[in-house]
Amino acid sequence: METAEFIRILDHEGQLLASATEQAGTDAKVPTCPRWQVRDLLRHTGTVHRWATAFVAEEEPDFRPMGEEPALDGAELLTWFRTGHRLLVDTLGSAAPDVRCWHFLPAPAPLAFWARRQAHETTVHRFDAEAARGGTPDEIGRDFAADGIDELLRGFHARAKSRVRSAEPRVLRVRASDTDGAVWTVRLTGEPPVTERGEAGDADCEVSGPAARLYLALWNRLPFPRVTGDASVAALWREKSAVG
Repeated sequence: METAEFIRILDHEGQLLASATEQAGTDAKVPTCPRWQVRDLLRHTGTVHRWATAFVAEEEPDFRPMGEEPALDGAELLTWFRTGHRLLVDTLGSAAPDVRCWHFLPAPAPLAFWARRQAHETTVHRFDAEAARGGTPDEIGRDFAADGIDELLRGFHARAKSRVRSAEPRVLRVRASDTDGAVWTVRLTGEPPVTERGEAGDADCEVSGPAARLYLALWNRLPFPRVTGDASVAALWREKSAVG
């Protein structure tokens, strides 16, 4: 997927998130993030948006921690979120393709990284807001969901921070049943998981289903659509895969 498409999705998803928040109210509980109310979700996502914006806008070459979340609530909080989301979209949309700044996962360029990462960050939290609101959630595009699975498996969980470890080597297969070529083989050991695209050898367990459902399941927002083989491997994922 191209950077411009990620920015378009980020724009749309942020608007959906704000709309769902307005309908749910900031007091509503977020069932997909049990410790949060909607105000926590909005404060977190808005803070992430501003953090990401600063790296690109200021061409910041080094890591800097996120700022404090605001003590805002209600309509003020929603306005603050919308302002920060618009600033992020506009900053990414106007940045030079070769802008240099800090980023934390492999990518063709820093701008490509931040557009992709913020599109997925916002989409997952949009789903959280819609879960708090109730009703039918908006759809997630199949190709975008498959890309998000790839980012999660080959990006986040390739890092030393990943807690998905197994004393006994295990192999998890991840298969998006509605997307050609969207198959991953995840090798679990006492080290960070190693993931490669495609079917590489036998697997102890396979999780499969439509890409959008599988994407949300791997982010622990929904149950796995289908589990075959040793279900304890899928359970290990659910227990250990939270990203901090």
